[in-house]
Amino acid sequence: MSTSSKTSADPSSAAGPPLGERVSGDAQADARFAKQLLGDLQREMNRLQREIRLAIQSQLAQMSGRSMGSLDANKELAKSIQAMLDAHGLRVRCTQCGQPAILRVSPRRGAPHGVFVFDHTVEGKRTFHGGWVTAPEIQLVAKPARKSRQ
Repeated sequence: MSTSSKTSADPSSAAGPPLGERVSGDAQADARFAKQLLGDLQREMNRLQREIRLAIQSQLAQMSGRSMGSLDANKELAKSIQAMLDAHGLRVRCTQCGQPAILRVSPRRGAPHGVFVFDHTVEGKRTFHGGWVTAPEIQLVAKPARKSRQ
């Protein structure tokens, strides 16, 4: 009786041992490679995030000095801007103190379309800076990490 050999190759054996069982011939070289790869990736991500930030900032600069003509429309504009910025981990920079802030529109006596303000925490207290009847100049900064409540 003859034994027959398998004619088709097992796809899992062609790639070598399973990932968890692979052993490198030079772990130090692999560690250097991984460190270099991750460093390159981080630099590329930083470059892309900067490009995104500058592109958004450039477009939003066109809104400076404009009003949408009603309190609700101005609120919706600020809400839309903030949603976009939040999705990209960004905040507006307060023109008064330089801190990261959320752009909002608040009703104010004498300003029928509301006023644009920067909402942020300064020295542990919620603070509103600004009060423009038109959209202020917008510069973008990274969204700060959340502070834990104690």
